[in-house]
Amino acid sequence: MKVSIVVISKDEPALEETLDAFVPLLEGELDEVVVVDASAGRLDSIRDLHPWVKWVPFSPHPEAGVTIPEQRNVGVAEAIGEVIVFTDCGCVPEPGWLPRLLAPILDGSEVVACGRTGSRGRSVYDGTPDGAPLDDVIPPEHVEECPTINMAFRREAFERIGGFDETFQYGSDIDFSWRLTRAGMRIRYVPDAVVVHDWGDHRRQNRRAVAYGRARAHLYRKHPDRIVGMLRDDPIVAAYPLFLLGLPLTVRWRAYPLLLAVPLWRNRGKQPVRVVVDHLWFGVGVLSELGGVGSSRGNRTRGAVERVKA
Repeated sequence: MKVSIVVISKDEPALEETLDAFVPLLEGELDEVVVVDASAGRLDSIRDLHPWVKWVPFSPHPEAGVTIPEQRNVGVAEAIGEVIVFTDCGCVPEPGWLPRLLAPILDGSEVVACGRTGSRGRSVYDGTPDGAPLDDVIPPEHVEECPTINMAFRREAFERIGGFDETFQYGSDIDFSWRLTRAGMRIRYVPDAVVVHDWGDHRRQNRRAVAYGRARAHLYRKHPDRIVGMLRDDPIVAAYPLFLLGLPLTVRWRAYPLLLAVPLWRNRGKQPVRVVVDHLWFGVGVLSELGGVGSSRGNRTRGAVERVKA
C-alpha cells in the first residue's frame, strides 16, 4: 500500500527542516512527499535542495488570502498514495512517528489515525488533541476531531466525504474530521506517534488564537447540531466571547474582570496566564467571525470533489 506525505506551504522557510527530517522515512513505509507551494517561487531554493520531493506550484484565486483547504485538496489529488499523511511546515517527527501513525491503517483496523503534537518551547498547543498535557490524562483510543498537523487516512475516506471544504480559511481540518466521524469512520488516536512543532512567539500564538476562534465559529455555523454539545465539551467558544461582551460592566462593577480567576485556577500548572490570554484572543476571533469581520469566504472556489476529479 503506497503512502504519501502531503505538506502545504506558502512562505514558511521552516519547510526545509521538515523535508530534511523525512529523508530517513523514504527507506521505510514512505513512497513520496508532496509539497503544494503557494509561495510564487519564493521557496525555490528549498525545492532545488530537495529534488526527490514532488513539488506542486499552487496559484491561489486572486481574491483568496488563505488557501489552506484548496492546497490540501490539490495535494491529495497529486499524491499517488492510497494512504495520505498530513503534517505542517516546521514539524519534525520523533523516531518511530510514521510507522506508529500508520500501523492501525495498514493492519486494516482503522481508516483514519492521528498522533500527538509536541512543542519546542512552552505553548498552550502542546499536548493531546484537546490541549491537555499527555501526562495528565489517560489517552483515549479514539477522538472526535484532529488537526492535519499529524493525521493519516486512507484515500477512500477522503473521497467518501468529498475532501476539505474550501469555504473555510482555517478550521477545514476539524470540519473534515467531524464529517469523517459523522460518516461512521473512527479516528484512532496514537499518542506515541509524535511530531514536534515550533508554535512561534506569543504574538504569533495570539494571531493563531484569533484565527482559531474565527474558524470555530464558522464550524458551528456549518454544524448547528453540535451547538448543544459545544456548551458541554467546548465551553470557551461561548464563555470568552460573552466575557468580552460584558467588559463594559466594569464601569459599574469593578470586580467583573475577577471572573478570570476561575479559569486561571482551573489551568494552574498549565501556564494559566498564557492559556487565559490565548482564550481571550480566541474569543476575539469568535466575535469577529460572528460580526462578519474577516469572516470565512463563501463558495467562490470550485469544490473539493470537482478538484479531485479534475
